[in-house]
Amino acid sequence: MSSTKQNSAVQSVVNELLADLHAKSGCEKIGLTRESFSVILCEVGSKHATATTSETEIRTFFLSLRIDELALARACAAGVNSAWEIFLTRFREKLYLSALRIARVDSAARELADTLYADLYGTNTRDGQRVSKLASYTGRGSLEGWLRTVLAQEYVNRYRRTKRLVSLDEESEEGVQFQAPEPDPIPPADQRLVQATDEALASLPAEDRVVLGAYYLDGRTLAEIARILGVHESTISRKLDKLAKALRKQIVAALVRRGMSRRQAEEALEVDVRDLQLDIRRSLAQESSPPAFSEKRVEARVREGPG
Repeated sequence: MSSTKQNSAVQSVVNELLADLHAKSGCEKIGLTRESFSVILCEVGSKHATATTSETEIRTFFLSLRIDELALARACAAGVNSAWEIFLTRFREKLYLSALRIARVDSAARELADTLYADLYGTNTRDGQRVSKLASYTGRGSLEGWLRTVLAQEYVNRYRRTKRLVSLDEESEEGVQFQAPEPDPIPPADQRLVQATDEALASLPAEDRVVLGAYYLDGRTLAEIARILGVHESTISRKLDKLAKALRKQIVAALVRRGMSRRQAEEALEVDVRDLQLDIRRSLAQESSPPAFSEKRVEARVREGPG
């Protein structure tokens, strides 16, 4: 299915379901017209649909969305005051409690929550348009769960920025100024492996990127990640094992699509991640460049599978 046909299929299903979805979403209470809601649904559907997605699958996808929460989030992103009031009434206390569970100190929790409010409301602009993180919510999964993930990501980002602010005295004590020069760069590995790994990591859902980044790049413990996301430690352990298996399978499949035999693909995964010209942190949509040992842990875990 071409891109044009794909968009046409999405539009067709949206037209079919629009009246029912608009009524269920509560759009009238928050000032979203059918036309504006149709544009939102088409955008979300186009991100989900692929060249092989049938209209039946598209229809099932739309019917599975948290349609009322999608409408509320997008109305807030558009700056509708009545929607923002509803949002705050419903989620303000939950956000603060989630922030407190992550930061543990009241002042830090309130600062974390306040920063997120600003990003959600859209205090920044780009090309004259307000920029709200709520515009990226697609209705897949609960809005509360999505907000917890965004909050956890902001906390992790702050943690990383703090780690980078190391004083000269601390660097001197650790002997940083006496470090040996970097060795000559290693010739790049097969670009098909670079592309396949990058593709697999970048396609992960937001929460999975948070978990992988926190565990493999930041060295957080299972207990710490579980506390940040408000789940049990065993849940994080199972998620990491599941992600390792899924990533390996995706990378092998991507390499086969790029012309490798399955055996060649399996052998390609034996490469040391340091040979890859790939920024693991960027692929996980994180901020700074990770330490080499942490990148190696990510690749080794994918290469070997869960232990």
